[in-house]
Amino acid sequence: MYQFNYVKARSLQEAVKLLAGNAEAKLLAGGMTLLPTLKQRLAKPTHLVDIAQLAELRGIAVRGGKLVIGAGAKHHEVATSAVVKKAVPALAGLASCIGDPQVRNQGTIGGSVANNDPAADYPAAVLGLNATIVTTKREIVAEKFFQGLFTTALEEGEIVVRIEFPLPKRAAYVKFPHPASGYAMAGVFIAHTVEGVRVAVTGAGPGVFRWKEAEAALAKGLKPAALEGLKLDSREFNNDIHADREYRANLVRVMAKRALAKLSGRK
Repeated sequence: MYQFNYVKARSLQEAVKLLAGNAEAKLLAGGMTLLPTLKQRLAKPTHLVDIAQLAELRGIAVRGGKLVIGAGAKHHEVATSAVVKKAVPALAGLASCIGDPQVRNQGTIGGSVANNDPAADYPAAVLGLNATIVTTKREIVAEKFFQGLFTTALEEGEIVVRIEFPLPKRAAYVKFPHPASGYAMAGVFIAHTVEGVRVAVTGAGPGVFRWKEAEAALAKGLKPAALEGLKLDSREFNNDIHADREYRANLVRVMAKRALAKLSGRK
């Protein structure tokens, strides 16, 4: 690692000031991406601003018809929360299949969403449920937040405070995990909302996206048969040693069908 200054922020306001006063400072919450990056000497921050213990970033509750989760909530907390299990069971299930126990007990929902790894699980739920990301500066709807490979709408010094999920009628998430990392090689989140059906896909391409052709087909009926014959444009899908584009496209279709079966109570 490179040498850096470690600062434990005492409040969210102090964290914002520290970022504003140090252009090369980085936030530290769970550290699931940042610490490996530092170990590989791929980042050289002047300061690490620790926000992991800030009460302002914690809490899970249902308010105003939305499930509100603080950015500092650990994956394990989301997975085991009675509030989440009652409000959006699919989100609790998604959190329970992230990484391994060590990752789930250290990583945070805010860190995952802000990092926007193309194979991460949470972005599929955020986009699928049409959630709102609340930061220290503004509110950003999911459609405008995710902007491609490890890219979001966050500006310099902007911190994710909480995520607000509208409550769906029902939802389901299924992924095909990489056998070593647990990341999604293809994951599909389907949400039946008051506004219709939303289908979000992660792991297959350079970033999370909505499969709008599937949404249109499922609007006529939430049945796996509705997806028969639908094609995916896989030209921009990931193509690597683990799976080629065509294989990932097929995985998306299979995971979508499994999510639909889960949605209807069938395994």
